[in-house]
Amino acid sequence: MNPAGLFFIYYEKSIVEMNNVRDIIGMDRLAEPLPTGKGVAICILDSGIAGHEDFDGRIAAFRDFVKSQKEPYDDYGHGTHIAGICAGSGIRSSGRYRGIAPQSRLVVGKILNREGDGRIEHLVEGIRWCLRIRERFGIRILNISIGLMKTIDNSQQDVLLEYINEAWDRGIVTVCAAGNNGPGSGTVTVPGTQPKVITVGSLERGRYGIVPSRYSGRGPTTDCVLKPEIYAPGREIKSCGKNNGYVKKTGTSMAVPVVSGAIALLLEKQPYLSPVEVKMKLYESARRLDGDGGASWGMLYVPDLLSAGKN
Repeated sequence: MNPAGLFFIYYEKSIVEMNNVRDIIGMDRLAEPLPTGKGVAICILDSGIAGHEDFDGRIAAFRDFVKSQKEPYDDYGHGTHIAGICAGSGIRSSGRYRGIAPQSRLVVGKILNREGDGRIEHLVEGIRWCLRIRERFGIRILNISIGLMKTIDNSQQDVLLEYINEAWDRGIVTVCAAGNNGPGSGTVTVPGTQPKVITVGSLERGRYGIVPSRYSGRGPTTDCVLKPEIYAPGREIKSCGKNNGYVKKTGTSMAVPVVSGAIALLLEKQPYLSPVEVKMKLYESARRLDGDGGASWGMLYVPDLLSAGKN
């Protein structure tokens, strides 16, 4: 059991392979030349990042808030998996497990320990670090695939949310997990409850089509804010593992980097968009999702996202 004052990641083990993420979100229907996220940096605050072949020299910066080690590492594996979904090149798998934005740069803060636990102060330090170096490394996106436990102290939450809001106000599109506490209403967890983030739920192929995953957190929030705004594939995703291979994981954690990667593609094409404008384009381009009942914008569809709002 996690002691009070800690947070946890959203994750379920899975042994069934799923490699059609790009197909579900329309990547295979994009016209040439394909966007790759080149020139866009994604900051991932998680369990670190391993030196996987699919990252091919694109780890631009690393900071260890747990053990203060200098070189990139990941003793849990969750962060490496997230980074692979965002930005893995797929070179080791001949492109089969390629990420969404395979030429984007990665800025990684290790805030989770080898068991996948972490302290809220490390998350806050990670966001502050991201803000300090954002201009130097061109950080446009902050990926947070973790969520707070309900036992977290309110004063600690307030500090965290202050920096979450600051990141958004300073031009960083923050993308968060809806959590795995669904399907009841009001089950989205902090910081995914906040207006100044994009909150992502998990979807999967059901018997009658693509539907929200049962475990995925639902809104509305206590302030009656619609959450999650957008859904993306999160079940049985195969991506980079910490030992230079590939592993499968399931959860809203895995859906978040699908959206982060798609936003990197958008910002490659339209680099001057603000976080609010990015959010509006996600709204304009989302496709209706069966079984959602209008409780979100719908599912991510990349071809429409990249063309949203064009004359």
